Amino acid sequence: MTATFTAIDHAHMAHALRLAERGLYTTHPNPRVGCVIAHGEQVVGTGFHQRAGEPHAEVFALREAGEQARGATAYVTLEPCAHHGRTPPCADALIAAGVSRVVIAAEDPFPQVAGRGIGKLRDAGITVETGLMREQARELNIGFFSRIERGRPWVRVKLAMSLDGRTALANGESKWITGEAARADVQRWRARSSAILTGSGTVLADNPRLTVRLPEGEAFTPPWRVLLDNRLRTPPHSHVLDGSAPTLVLHNEQYAPTDSRYQATELAVVAEKGGAIDLHAAMDELARRHVSELHVEAGPSLCGSLFAAGLVDELLLYVAPVLLGDTARPLLGLPSLTDMASRWKLRTIDRRVLGDDLRLQLRPIA
Repeated sequence: MTATFTAIDHAHMAHALRLAERGLYTTHPNPRVGCVIAHGEQVVGTGFHQRAGEPHAEVFALREAGEQARGATAYVTLEPCAHHGRTPPCADALIAAGVSRVVIAAEDPFPQVAGRGIGKLRDAGITVETGLMREQARELNIGFFSRIERGRPWVRVKLAMSLDGRTALANGESKWITGEAARADVQRWRARSSAILTGSGTVLADNPRLTVRLPEGEAFTPPWRVLLDNRLRTPPHSHVLDGSAPTLVLHNEQYAPTDSRYQATELAVVAEKGGAIDLHAAMDELARRHVSELHVEAGPSLCGSLFAAGLVDELLLYVAPVLLGDTARPLLGLPSLTDMASRWKLRTIDRRVLGDDLRLQLRPIA
């Protein structure tokens, strides 16, 4: 039987989702969760999950509500946990507090939760209703759901191009195609990610740092820097080897470090395919390491290979009002097509202007 939700229910769940979003940069590898406890229109407690290993959203909201939680409705953006992890079960806390109703946006697919939180609440006589603003809650944790349900990260590729579809001059110069506002926007996408991935070719050409630079005082959990370096050819002076952020280098088992270049990094062997890192094997390795949202900043070859392998879930495309000419480097290295029916189709999720530039958020159409 489908639950009927009121305007008050919608308002409180929207509030809970806004709270959850406050953990956008800090909860990795946990999902972002918010909670509101209310009697009718009156809110008596709010909370959101801030960092892995710290209390969950429900605990903060219950602390604020105190005795007023008894008989109240708790609005939670993700099914309350029912197992002992680094923190006690939130379902138990809600039961002990005496709430009479729990409204949940999205069910938790994590095997140790997956319906058990809902079952425990119902067994205690609490009314439980699910599905209110489910899609918004899933969108907020799109990487978490991808990792648990599909066994691989949500792969988001970031590219910047000129109006004529070029990413760099023929000599490789690419700084800067876009303006300051677009570059600042990229930092926020980096900050929300579990890991930032690039290839050794990009490191050799551009020597990027791949770190997060947010305004002073804004908290974030530093994402992994992930380098696909099949033959361990990254130069010693490369920024990605400087130890300034947690770094993982994926390489082929035939190659092993022969010097101290990689002492500030972690190395992992993955399978090779066609003389390069097997991208599906790389995704398996990253999922095993709890990478949920993978942000890719790489050249046309690696980005094209990810598209061709069917591994790109989202494209962030920054378009600058400049022209670079037909000898400049292309956006993607994709296989040649023989008919238009084979073309890669994308749908626009969001578009916005950032200074003089345009940002398109696109997702492949299956």
